[in-house]
Amino acid sequence: MNFSGKYQLQSQENFEAFLKAAGLPDDVIQQRKDRRGMSEIVQNGNHFKITFNNDNQIQVMEFTVGEECELTTPTGEKVKTVVNLEGGNKLVTSFKGMKSVTELNGDTLTSTFTLGDVVCKRISKRI
Repeated sequence: MNFSGKYQLQSQENFEAFLKAAGLPDDVIQQRKDRRGMSEIVQNGNHFKITFNNDNQIQVMEFTVGEECELTTPTGEKVKTVVNLEGGNKLVTSFKGMKSVTELNGDTLTSTFTLGDVVCKRISKRI
């Protein structure tokens, strides 16, 4: 399944609780909680480039499935990890006690983040 496309955030569950569990200060959580950002995924084989645009704050992550890469945590920290592709439609990685699963079903992209007992779900639609 090809993930390439632009996606607009439609809904989110437990996002504030997740950011708090990740250690972000309350003022930053208040700034981020209502953003309805857009992301663009460009997939070329096993190589992914994901660009997040949240109110003109742009973050780019690049990785190749199965290879060590550097990603940015919600707190802005850079970490080394490996992103794996499971079942042809799920990108899965873990770092710093957090698990991230991004699943594509049709035009719906569901990202689930687990940190301790806090589970955050963000649902985006392809535009």
